[in-house]
Amino acid sequence: MVDRRTVLASAAAMPLAARAAAFPSGATDDAAYWRGIASHYDVTRDVIQLENGNWGMMARPVLQAYERIVERVNRDTSYYTRRGMMADWIAARDALAATLRVHPDEIAFTRNATEALKALILGYNRLVPGDAVLYADLDYDSMQACMESLRARRGVSVIRIALPEPATRQSLIDAYANAMAANPRLKLILLTHLSHRTGLVLPVREIAAMARARGIATIVDAAHSWGQLDMTLADLDCEYVGINCHKWLGAPLGVGAIHIRRSALAAIDRDPANPASDRDTLQARIHTGTVDFAAPLTVPAALAFQESIGSTRRADRLAALRNRWVSGVKTLANVQILTPDDPDLHGGITSFRIDGKIGTDANIALATLLLEKYRIFTVHRDGVAGGACVRVTPALFNTMADMDALAVALGSIAGGTP
Repeated sequence: MVDRRTVLASAAAMPLAARAAAFPSGATDDAAYWRGIASHYDVTRDVIQLENGNWGMMARPVLQAYERIVERVNRDTSYYTRRGMMADWIAARDALAATLRVHPDEIAFTRNATEALKALILGYNRLVPGDAVLYADLDYDSMQACMESLRARRGVSVIRIALPEPATRQSLIDAYANAMAANPRLKLILLTHLSHRTGLVLPVREIAAMARARGIATIVDAAHSWGQLDMTLADLDCEYVGINCHKWLGAPLGVGAIHIRRSALAAIDRDPANPASDRDTLQARIHTGTVDFAAPLTVPAALAFQESIGSTRRADRLAALRNRWVSGVKTLANVQILTPDDPDLHGGITSFRIDGKIGTDANIALATLLLEKYRIFTVHRDGVAGGACVRVTPALFNTMADMDALAVALGSIAGGTP
């Protein structure tokens, strides 16, 4: 297992000036500290960027590391990839495993969480005709489609539930407990730790433990939770997880990871593109072909930058940005906030809707109004059982003034004077 010193050492190839920027000494004034962190991001000034859920911006030291690695891969091509790159690749994977607190052979790089979760859902081989699988309305669209495809692929029944709104920790646990009790043939559940639609956080560890007691497997979508929340994969205690590195870690686009616990490896089929003669490892469960080699090799630099902040401090900051604008609109009776104030049930992402405006078109129009009149960039989300909404996703470069601007804009819109 790689320790913290090894993760930090992975940034040693950064130029001296870049390393100094990546590891600020810290300021006694909190606002000054976060201004220092924000200074490492080259953010557009055209808008207030509050749509950071699609992917995360690389901090400047990470971008510089990526550019250097791209240059090397481009210059040395196969002379590097066939001779020395694999050792660097394994070192990057091991650094990621150490941060996630899992064994290195329980992690492999993918291009994104979608690729990882697709391999897990479609490769899960313990289903037989007549079994049932379950997913929820807040799960990611592509993963819902994968679950639905099991009807034809495996001959199973597919159950979809709507999560409670408003939610509490107990009501979420009860929703899954009731579904398990009502479906005795249930054998597989998809759990999204932090929803890309509303930002709602599930008590995954508790739900997965209930499922395990009934002989039900769980596959966890942690695309948005790891790096946004103060957590590691060990905290989830789940056999199968997909994550992204290009969202909240701030690695280059095109990096995710798949986690399969050693004891559960046999339950996931090998990817058919891999020869039967290959070793029976986690890597045999995925086949990406040629990828942007520089992207995974930049993961240690991204880990080092985030380590300089700390996972607790980062999660607290994202939650504080969320709380700032939410507290600013709480007195607006016709604005619905779609994550509870319970700090265990939200991170930085939170969606809202205006009373009576539950259609997709109405929420597209609302996001458009925020952009065109107030220069605040958000995004609409649909697929929520309670109706469409607008998602707000702050990042570390955002300020409290950005969040106040959103609250003022929503006050004007909800007050009927857009």
